[in-house]
Amino acid sequence: MPPMVFQTWQFILVALAGWLNRQQQDIVAYLTEENRVLREQLKGKRIRFTDDQRRRLAAKGKALGRKVLGEVCTLVTPETLLRWYRTLIARKYDGSAKRGLGRPRVKTSIQDLVVRMARENVSWGYGRIQGALKNLNHIVSRSTIARILKEHGIEPAPRRRKGMSWATFLKMHWAVLASTDLFTVEMMTLGGLVRYHVLFVMELSTRIVKIAGIVPEPDGRWMEQVARNLTDAFDGFLRDKRYLIHDRSPVFTGGFAEILKAAGVKVVKLPPRSPNLSPHAERFVRSIKSECLDKMIFFGERQLRCAITEFMAHYHGERNHQGLGNELIVAEECVGATEGEIRCRERLGGLLRYYHRAA
Repeated sequence: MPPMVFQTWQFILVALAGWLNRQQQDIVAYLTEENRVLREQLKGKRIRFTDDQRRRLAAKGKALGRKVLGEVCTLVTPETLLRWYRTLIARKYDGSAKRGLGRPRVKTSIQDLVVRMARENVSWGYGRIQGALKNLNHIVSRSTIARILKEHGIEPAPRRRKGMSWATFLKMHWAVLASTDLFTVEMMTLGGLVRYHVLFVMELSTRIVKIAGIVPEPDGRWMEQVARNLTDAFDGFLRDKRYLIHDRSPVFTGGFAEILKAAGVKVVKLPPRSPNLSPHAERFVRSIKSECLDKMIFFGERQLRCAITEFMAHYHGERNHQGLGNELIVAEECVGATEGEIRCRERLGGLLRYYHRAA
């Protein structure tokens, strides 16, 4: 290309570039002035940007640089725009949302195991529990064990061994433990209603119940005779028992307790106003009343004794007990059979029913 022609094209390109640059400057100047006008319209009001708007402005502003931003940026300062850009970069590499606070918590199953060991072994300290967990391939620090027990309201071993809960006491002495209580039945007589008291004793491990006596007004002499019968060396219901639980009713006299003590049975009185501490006896009273006695009207002691005798036979051999896995206390040989005629045994005129297969 001849030099003259090259110089001509060079001049044209420079002139075109200058014209385009001037036009861009005019556009920038117009947009800048337009932003100032908008800012004057919003004078006294703070403009609130969304996160998306901040990202868009930050991305565009980074390409211009601080010097140019100082000339054209009117909505926010260059420092603010660059700060938004740094925040945008930081969010890209922020992994805090995927990271938990501190160390991961101990599994719930291990926490339950720590609590179970502490409750079942009142003398075990943190170190003993830690060793027992190690035997099961669970590595837990002493401080973690202390924290778990504190969260569940369990005292350290020195304080724990000073007292014993009723649940622990019952489990330790289940086989030699019995409970006794009374309930009342109103009887219709020629002289009006007469209240009869029924004393019973329950073997807690099997739920077997013995009716110890039925009397209108129990007194000290009657209770002492009941104690002798219950501790008889040949057929006494309490001959193999070591503890008898009862409430603080005045019916349970000192003479009653002394006769039991002489036979090797220690009386354990429930705390005042605590009926829930003898739930098995309370449940028996509810059963015999709701299923039998409350549905009958009694006109004599003989009728009452007959009704209680029939219910006790039903209670031991024909009634399923949820506390025993929904099983019978004394099951017949035919229980569980899959063949044979299904029969229904009725007691008290059909008030109590038992379905079984013929042997």
